[in-house]
Amino acid sequence: MPICPVCRLELDSWRDISEHIEKMANEKSDPQHVMWLSRHISNKEIKKEDLETWLFNYFEKPNELSLWIRKRFIEKFYSHKPHPFMLAMQKPTRGVLLGYVLEHRHFLQNWVKVLSLIVFNTDKDDVIKYELENISTEYLGINGKPSHYELLIRMGESLGLSREIIFSTDPLPSTKESIETWRYIALNRPWIETMAAMHSLEIAADRSNKNYGAKIHYFDIEILNSDKYNKEVKDFLKEGYEADIGHTGEALNLIEKYADTRKTIENIKVTVLKSLDALDKYLFARLERAMQFEPELIEVIKQ
Repeated sequence: MPICPVCRLELDSWRDISEHIEKMANEKSDPQHVMWLSRHISNKEIKKEDLETWLFNYFEKPNELSLWIRKRFIEKFYSHKPHPFMLAMQKPTRGVLLGYVLEHRHFLQNWVKVLSLIVFNTDKDDVIKYELENISTEYLGINGKPSHYELLIRMGESLGLSREIIFSTDPLPSTKESIETWRYIALNRPWIETMAAMHSLEIAADRSNKNYGAKIHYFDIEILNSDKYNKEVKDFLKEGYEADIGHTGEALNLIEKYADTRKTIENIKVTVLKSLDALDKYLFARLERAMQFEPELIEVIKQ
């Protein structure tokens, strides 16, 4: 049965869901339902029949879960109007990269904590192995290679921030709110939803995104060959560029493998959307932090 993407109410059809959302938004003025409609469809009133059609097309197509997750991510961040942070990363300035460092440190700390909860809550050996390898790569480093976390810190140092400053800087409110969303999911939803919520975020750096309709990549890959950026910047960006295509594909395959009921699939989709909304807010926090170094970046956000 379809579920409401806002409150997870189960009903018999998308028509019932559309009537429910319309009633909650227009008759009862429930802020969560109103906000969802405004964010995902329109801030103008929409007919129930049109809402039903939109919901069906949005949640039922494409049929393959992994492809559905990719499509929703690319629509939100890489469509004809890419996210302002993605635009800023095409030719990132020192301020953009420092905003990345200061906020992403908190993201990565939370990342490994949430993945640890997936390990704790699942009994699937392949999932446990996958997440432990991911945790090691992100936070500890493997095979003599520094972790993503360490490469991030080194990038910040190379751009003029000391480790003391990096580690003593608290997250901005939007970063904190996003982290709280991911923690809430990890503590309150099944492990497979948590896995989908977190690893859908890795689609950001997936090299295959243009095959699925993305207009741009996470960053201009010419950066990796450019003399305008130092080794530490290239090392950090290159690591994500090379890793996430494999990580993302494997994670999505595992999620599809264990999403064995319609109810599980519908709940995964709703949770992924909540996670992508949190990512949207978090990426703006990176830009907000960047403006502390370069106030003129306000023009990037206005685009």
